[in-house]
Amino acid sequence: MDIPDVDRIKSREIPFHEIHPDPHQAVTAARFLTDVDGILEINPAGPILLRVTYDVLVTTLQEIEEALTELGLHLDNRLLHRVRRALYYYTEETLRANCGCPQGESNCTKKVFAKRYELIEHGCRDDRPEHWRRYL
Repeated sequence: MDIPDVDRIKSREIPFHEIHPDPHQAVTAARFLTDVDGILEINPAGPILLRVTYDVLVTTLQEIEEALTELGLHLDNRLLHRVRRALYYYTEETLRANCGCPQGESNCTKKVFAKRYELIEHGCRDDRPEHWRRYL
């Protein structure tokens, strides 16, 4: 399923908790996320607010936030942020499921194209079972 870039590219804000040994958590997170596949733009908007633009088919907000939590950063867990985060997680997983990406799989775009290639009729197919192909 081909979806437009407007639906695929997401821009989100990740707020961090104020009380932490690292007062500039957003800068630390930005340095950590610079080379992550699927993240298009990172902008620390303040010491505790990070703006991230990413491709949903490659990575999700949930994966990004779990990586930041494993790094030792503290996300802001006030009720408004938890509800917003849950809504983002749900919509992104629904979008990925509608595009054929299995749940919990990162970078499923390659697998979708590989599956499509398998289904296309072409001359590069050997219909013999695997054990017969290895016999000779």
